[in-house]
Amino acid sequence: MPQPLEDDLFRNSTMTFGEHLEELRACLFKAIFGLGIGFLVGLLIGNHVVSFIQRPLTKALTNYYQTESQNRVNAEMEKLKNSRRQLPWSEEEVRRMVKEEGLLVEEVFISPADIRQAMQALDGENKANPQNPPETPSAAAGKEDKLIRLFLWRRGEDDPRVRIKSLNAQEAFSVYIKASLLVGALLASPWIFYQIWHFVAAGLYPHERRYVHTYLPMSLGLFLFGAALAFFVVFEPVLNFLFGFNRRLGIDPDPRINEWLSFVLILPVGFGIGFQLPLVMLFLERIGIFSIRSYLSQWRISVLVIFVVAAVLSPPDPYSMLFLALPLSFLYFGGILLCKLLPRKTSPFE
Repeated sequence: MPQPLEDDLFRNSTMTFGEHLEELRACLFKAIFGLGIGFLVGLLIGNHVVSFIQRPLTKALTNYYQTESQNRVNAEMEKLKNSRRQLPWSEEEVRRMVKEEGLLVEEVFISPADIRQAMQALDGENKANPQNPPETPSAAAGKEDKLIRLFLWRRGEDDPRVRIKSLNAQEAFSVYIKASLLVGALLASPWIFYQIWHFVAAGLYPHERRYVHTYLPMSLGLFLFGAALAFFVVFEPVLNFLFGFNRRLGIDPDPRINEWLSFVLILPVGFGIGFQLPLVMLFLERIGIFSIRSYLSQWRISVLVIFVVAAVLSPPDPYSMLFLALPLSFLYFGGILLCKLLPRKTSPFE
């Protein structure tokens, strides 16, 4: 016969509202303190971080103008070919200069008189023939008023069109602070996650707190993996897709560093949040809302919901949605496997 319980079972696991607020204040203070230390470290390497996050955008801009250069030169060479004039390069040479040597072309118009005058100044012809003064540009323009069309080749890293620009003087400093704060948040993220889970654990029973130590590393690892996937894999095809519309509409892109930094923050955060799916599935299975059988029977609807959520969490382009939805679809079945590997011992309703 069971003995009557004289003591309150929840005596050692309950907290007053004031104690919860005090625990929240302590956790927030510790999290902000850790973020501050990470921010100070980020200030030391902020300039390197700004250069690092510019690489995907600079590469996409270079690819855009390389394609533009190749198309423009090939179009002009096609005109020369139709007029039966000698071609300066072959298509293979143009491709080699653009793709392998990284050269970009820029179209300019130059006056023949200005070219002749510059050449005379270089070879000293004016000194050798003082009785024959050089023609002024205006006088020469009367004889040869037709401008010469030239294509100037320069290396991609020296082309101002692929350099990221700022709108005002203080924008560069603002970007430096944001980049340092981003580094600080990444460095302090394990500590911040720990403080969040520590506050949650304060309201759990002792036997439930062990789940915090199990799920915290998994949650942090999935978040960082999703963010890394967005930065190292997704950015380049997404930017190439978006710049493709610039090419179709005849609008050259001129992105700003502050806008790009906001884009850098939004996409990895969306991927990091989405990659928490297996843990969410395990949690819902633990509390009895879903079972492994229901996950398996409703997988088609679940994949449809994943694609809808991916469209919400990602920018409005198909590439970023697919790059998020496809891994999440695999993670859905990974969540089912996780529920099987960590089965529930007892019924959640006992």
